[in-house]
Amino acid sequence: MSLDTFEGTYGSSVSSPATTDHLLPLANSSGLREKPSKRRLVSYFTLFVPARIASFNTLTFFCLTCVWVISYKLSLQGGDLLFINNNLGLLGGEILISVVSLTAIVTMLYMRKLRRTMRRNVAVLLLVIATALYVYDHGERFEEHGFYNVLVFLAIFIPLNVVIATTYVLFMTIPNFIVILALSLVGLGCGVTLALRHYIALFDQGMFDRLQDIPGECKWQGSNYPLVDLLPSGTQNFWAGSMSCTPSAGDIKADFDAQGYLTASCSTGDAITVDILPDTRRWMLKDKSKWQIFNHRVLDAIVHSNYTKPMLVDEQIQAVVVRCGAQSKIVTRVSPPPSRIPEFVPPANTDTRSEKARDKITGKRPNVIFLFVDAVSHRQFYRRLEKSAAVLKTLHQPGKTRLTELYRYHSLGVSTDNSTKAMYIGAISPGRVNPLPIWAYYRDRGYVTARVETSCEDWSTTYISQYHRSKKYSVGERSLDYELSSPFCMPEFYPATGNSFGNFKGPFSIVARCLYGRHVHEYGFDYIDQLRHELRSVEQSRRRPYMMMLNLMEGHEGTGEVLRTLDNRLSVFLDDLRTSGELEDTALFLLSDHG
Repeated sequence: MSLDTFEGTYGSSVSSPATTDHLLPLANSSGLREKPSKRRLVSYFTLFVPARIASFNTLTFFCLTCVWVISYKLSLQGGDLLFINNNLGLLGGEILISVVSLTAIVTMLYMRKLRRTMRRNVAVLLLVIATALYVYDHGERFEEHGFYNVLVFLAIFIPLNVVIATTYVLFMTIPNFIVILALSLVGLGCGVTLALRHYIALFDQGMFDRLQDIPGECKWQGSNYPLVDLLPSGTQNFWAGSMSCTPSAGDIKADFDAQGYLTASCSTGDAITVDILPDTRRWMLKDKSKWQIFNHRVLDAIVHSNYTKPMLVDEQIQAVVVRCGAQSKIVTRVSPPPSRIPEFVPPANTDTRSEKARDKITGKRPNVIFLFVDAVSHRQFYRRLEKSAAVLKTLHQPGKTRLTELYRYHSLGVSTDNSTKAMYIGAISPGRVNPLPIWAYYRDRGYVTARVETSCEDWSTTYISQYHRSKKYSVGERSLDYELSSPFCMPEFYPATGNSFGNFKGPFSIVARCLYGRHVHEYGFDYIDQLRHELRSVEQSRRRPYMMMLNLMEGHEGTGEVLRTLDNRLSVFLDDLRTSGELEDTALFLLSDHG
């Protein structure tokens, strides 16, 4: 193409040879054309897709921005959990379209020849629109889930643009980069395919067997591609900070003695104060409603005291917070001691035993431990709790202890409610008035019962309250000997105001869930261990079986990574059960409500 023809085609914007010499192939002294450089190739592209026509650029930016805004706005549609579940694919597709649209705009800003003012104006406009979309919806509930959309958007947008920008730079600097890239993509594709086939084979693999295709039983619908298994551990929330907790109570020493006195000291010499946390076991239904009711009730009931000498604490109190300067430490105990807990006599009007069975409980009964880890699938357990899975396998010792893996028992719905209702009260919709949770049935039959909630919630109350005529009834006092909930309502962990489902604080957050320098679940395990050991220290002739439940929330968050923080402590707990011989007379249930 001659320069005259070129000018006639593209107009005055390229009328001067000075403006086109760096774009056209040059002839050397022998008359042969030089091989165009990569920069010239890119420039050719910008010419044949006329990037220099300002109106075309404006139209392109406008169209892409409209696609970005409209698709993202559509992805913000909200409703109840059923709506989200039924439309998850559609909402995800709309987010993906918005990511691709914005990526195209950003790519144009640094790849194409634009006036500096246009580049600056477009960048400012993008920031303004992004801010407006965030302000429009940054909720963290099913009805308004904008904050989750932002997290998903960024999780795709940032890596995608890093890859595109890196590829562009390498293309401009490395000879034969296209060939290298093609070979790399082929190799990567083969590796991903082989790895994915491996993880597909592992997906329904259990400890000793795998999910069997049994006629008449539920089975996987469609194809399953566990892409999450391809990501290195920590990939999904590396930007959320360390998953470790920084110890913060090294200068405080505090404990209860056998007489119930609290002794405390602080090496810094600062004054010591004690927050006596309320015993919530006997609270009425109306005081245990979740989400900004139960936690405020706990905070209002805390008794603040100055510590000057050993102080006697009411025997119903299970926990206190000892403070010294900027440091705080939670101290728990099992009180009253199990040896002083009389066997419960259920009221006649709520006795769960049949008349024929009331006097026929004979023989040794097993202890029962429920470890409930919310929102953890079968595969997620093996994916994130590798140490615990390894220890769990050692618990199977034929002739002494037996491990049974259940594949189909629990999935009664797409969300927590149906599965957990069935677990706690025996039915999704109880047909009786004033139902009681499962631990009441154990207590009526002579068991010592205990429950630890690490999320500042009383889930059983949530599911039972609607079926009770009086909200002044105390389900906990009727069904439990011990309860530990109040430490997990402290504002340093559980949000005192705002949304309890926040992503960066509380029992559903994507960051490390720490309280006074320790993972929240550690306090729960410590209390359960205290109770187990005290129950077994009771004289054999007076020892009663126990039923205890520990609820853990590490699986309930959007990235699937926080669950890793549970692995060390859970594996230690399981190993202690094995080495102590406790499993020879104890039934351990490790379960979840859904994946």
